[in-house]
Amino acid sequence: MDHVFRVERILDDGETVVDDTLSSPGGSAANTICGLARLGVPAGFVGAIGDDAEGRLMLQDFEQVGVDVAYVRVKPGTKTGSVLCLSDSLGRRSLYVVPGANDRLTADDIDLDYVDQAKILHISSFAGDRQLQVLRELMERLDLSVDVSFTPGALFAARGIEVLQPILGRTRLLFINSDELRQLTGQDVIPGAETCLKQGCRVVVVTLGKGMVLETTGGTKVNTVAYIKDAEHEYVIEHSVQGIAAEADTIGAGDAFASGFLYGLLNDKGLDECGRLGDITARFAIGELGARQGLPTSSQLWQRYDELFSGG
Repeated sequence: MDHVFRVERILDDGETVVDDTLSSPGGSAANTICGLARLGVPAGFVGAIGDDAEGRLMLQDFEQVGVDVAYVRVKPGTKTGSVLCLSDSLGRRSLYVVPGANDRLTADDIDLDYVDQAKILHISSFAGDRQLQVLRELMERLDLSVDVSFTPGALFAARGIEVLQPILGRTRLLFINSDELRQLTGQDVIPGAETCLKQGCRVVVVTLGKGMVLETTGGTKVNTVAYIKDAEHEYVIEHSVQGIAAEADTIGAGDAFASGFLYGLLNDKGLDECGRLGDITARFAIGELGARQGLPTSSQLWQRYDELFSGG
């Protein structure tokens, strides 16, 4: 559960007033799965919740958009995981994670036959060492027909590239922001993406928040919101619309980007078009407070895409 407090600015020390609050279902992979389901993609979720009201709310939120929750495990006597999030008017965030039931997830909770049916397995980070090891072991057991999509987030990026190599080596799609990439590799966007490819990732998608000017390997300078690299090509995704409103809430923007990108991939779109779909989905998400409130339907997404790109 995300407990979001919007403030004028995030303080190092001092006192300020909270402008708005929201408590709503969250979690990086869960947000992306919810976004895919809202776009009409058949999706299921494997994870752990507590036997509390928040856990029941998590299940209800999934079920409302059609996510299969048959393999969500309820951990008795444990609270559902939560995040305290401060979000300010500059789009900055400060996140404090209480793992709760997530720390109780074990290998026995993951039905391999169920997971092996997926076209794409999308995973994100845990706080605990045991859960990291569960994911590393899953990479060894997972059927080779299943593509892995991986969002390490700050928690896993901080562990370093050697620790994550068993997962990176099995990853088709790596979704990572520029700060996390620098933390993971010690490098800037373009060389950092190259390093991740050398670790075994087939496609690296680096999200750049409000955007930055990148000089591509061809020497062109482009103001871009996402940089995509595979073994042979690179793509820069420019702003689909100019700027981000000051009051925009960026919580879950990267998760929403992944939803739109994966939706495009599952519909056989090219990586550049997937990137544009990801950016548009993220723009929908930041228009509402909370990670999932603004997620679009497929008709909303394609209507906006047609408005911006005349049908591609």
